Amino acid sequence: MKIHVNKLSPKFKYAAVAILFLTIGLVYFNACAPAPTRRTGQFKFERKQCLDCHTEFAAKYLNMPNVHAVVKEKKCEDCHLRHGIVPKLLLKKEGNQICFTCHDSKSIGLDKSIVHTGLKNGKCVTCHNPHASTESHLLKAKGSEVCFQCHQRENFQKQTVHAALRTETCQRCHFAHSSDLPDLLKEKEPPLCLSCHDAQKASFKTAHQNYPVETAACDSCHSPHSSVQPALLKTSAHPMTNQAACQRCHANAAVSKPFAVTQKGSGLCYQCHKAGDLTAGGKIEHPPFQKGECTACHQPHASENPVLLAKAGNNLCFDCHATKKEKVEVAHKAVTEARGCLSCHVRHAGENKNLLRAPEEPLCLTCHQKTKQAVKNLVPHQPFVEGKCSACHNPHGSNFYGMQTSKTDTVCYSCHFDAEVKFLKTNTHKPVLEGNCYTCHKSHGAPKPNLLPVAADSPQLCVGCHGPLMQEAVGGSTHPYFKNGKCLKCHDVHGSNIGGMLVAKQGFLCFSCHGTDPGKEVKDIKSKHEPVVAGECTQCHNPHKANLGALMLADYPDLCLTCHSDLKAKMYPPAEAAAAAAGTSAAGSKDAKAAAPAKIYVHAPSDLKSCNICHKPHFAAEPALMVKPIQPLCADCHDYQKPSFKQAHINIDAAMMDCSRCHDSHTSTNPKFFKAIVHKPFADKTCKDCHIIE
Repeated sequence: MKIHVNKLSPKFKYAAVAILFLTIGLVYFNACAPAPTRRTGQFKFERKQCLDCHTEFAAKYLNMPNVHAVVKEKKCEDCHLRHGIVPKLLLKKEGNQICFTCHDSKSIGLDKSIVHTGLKNGKCVTCHNPHASTESHLLKAKGSEVCFQCHQRENFQKQTVHAALRTETCQRCHFAHSSDLPDLLKEKEPPLCLSCHDAQKASFKTAHQNYPVETAACDSCHSPHSSVQPALLKTSAHPMTNQAACQRCHANAAVSKPFAVTQKGSGLCYQCHKAGDLTAGGKIEHPPFQKGECTACHQPHASENPVLLAKAGNNLCFDCHATKKEKVEVAHKAVTEARGCLSCHVRHAGENKNLLRAPEEPLCLTCHQKTKQAVKNLVPHQPFVEGKCSACHNPHGSNFYGMQTSKTDTVCYSCHFDAEVKFLKTNTHKPVLEGNCYTCHKSHGAPKPNLLPVAADSPQLCVGCHGPLMQEAVGGSTHPYFKNGKCLKCHDVHGSNIGGMLVAKQGFLCFSCHGTDPGKEVKDIKSKHEPVVAGECTQCHNPHKANLGALMLADYPDLCLTCHSDLKAKMYPPAEAAAAAAGTSAAGSKDAKAAAPAKIYVHAPSDLKSCNICHKPHFAAEPALMVKPIQPLCADCHDYQKPSFKQAHINIDAAMMDCSRCHDSHTSTNPKFFKAIVHKPFADKTCKDCHIIE
């Protein structure tokens, strides 16, 4: 017996689906099912424990010296959701939130002002193994090794290593989770250092020339971790610091203010450094240098950066020039690589504006020499000739193509200000509209005027975007100008207020080649085709190419019927039109007979599939664009001398008749093509009631 699901009631179908899912669920989660009360003679069903399957886990972790309490107690479900036979990690909560279920966030130190990055980002497992470890506190590695997962080891293992770091761990000075002090320090700097270093010892006082350094910042001279210098002096140390010649700059150690300097500002530095050597003849001075603020850039005692710089590389400059720090899509390699800012700028003073190492053009060409050579024999861009690279480019980087100062069109319009009004029209060329001037123009130089790579009227300029369109039609017809690539004969290259970006209205444009005086071809014009009068040639013709002759958009009668919809409706009644679209015949269907009770007769010239047999396409000396007067036109098909014709027309001379007075020229419900409304005597064929017939 077959059950037809589609014939079942909706309630039955829903019940069947529910039973199906319930059955699958029971089988699928059998491994997690609770054990029912056992009865004598029944099978025993017990829920498997996690470690029954995770045997490798048990072997790896359970014998370690430090096992997480919930793991030791086999309370896996305190953290995990059961996953059945599907191997997937399913935690009850995300990130650190699952840890905070047991470990109070305040006890960890999340209420402090500075929190360890790993903890702040919700990654306790960066340092801790959530299951077990050979180290205390479930740490992933021993001592400082766990810190070296993130902090570069080489910075802590230089030639001279701080004893606290060498013999103990990072936690001698730092908290692991959080602190109210910078760098997670346990105490402020001098007290922290003095917890190991006795400031009263003779060796300590001798090393510091009896200056009360215990009241100052130790890290102004020393590296707290390791150094290539003795006594943990920072990598770059002032010579006076190295020589312990503090009195060269400071007051005597015995006075009430021993750290007071002997001179203020740059006057102190000029005791050793000659201003002329620092400026190297430059007249334009760096403002901090000019104001004597040497410590704006340099540390007075020691630094981990070259020449006692307060910060490394560009970060020093960014303190004042903050906008240059912003990340950009197109970065200047001179800024981001090599010497950074110093690739283009001098430190203290220079001869060029903005402290540039050289005038703008030669400075840029030190790296971009190939750009200069590439346009050597071309028509150059004027700003490029004048060496004004910054007229278009941002030397520090930019969010725009080619490291430009703004969008390409905005950059171009800053000089070509008249072009913005001239180019932005109702119909604008896509590259112009999108501001991509470089689609057609080269930025530095080009072989042809107007920075074009080829002549303005060359089709190669257009083929880059319009390649498929510009392929010649095979077996059809192609417009001569289009074939020869003379796009600008008809189109404005930037934009136009006329559709199709035409240089003139369509009619005038076509008539400029195809003639504007129809009288030369047709004398005594009596009818004109409406699209021709309106100058809408593209109603019938493709302006570029077509698969048909004369650039026709479609063949007869489809071309004509796109406008003459009333005639189309008569030729193809609704039932027949639907059948034609479906590729079937509706002649014998009941619906067709009901929809179109009256048969439609179509005029014979190939069933009106050759409109041009009777009509001209543009102008005619006869009404309705007929190719000749109606009597000779009808005589091309109808023999006026046949007895049947004469009898049907009661022997009236055909030259005296106007066929269109009685007959419909295209379609009719009458096989003789009589018009729908006729005079009753005419319909009864009693002409003699009104006419004298001889």
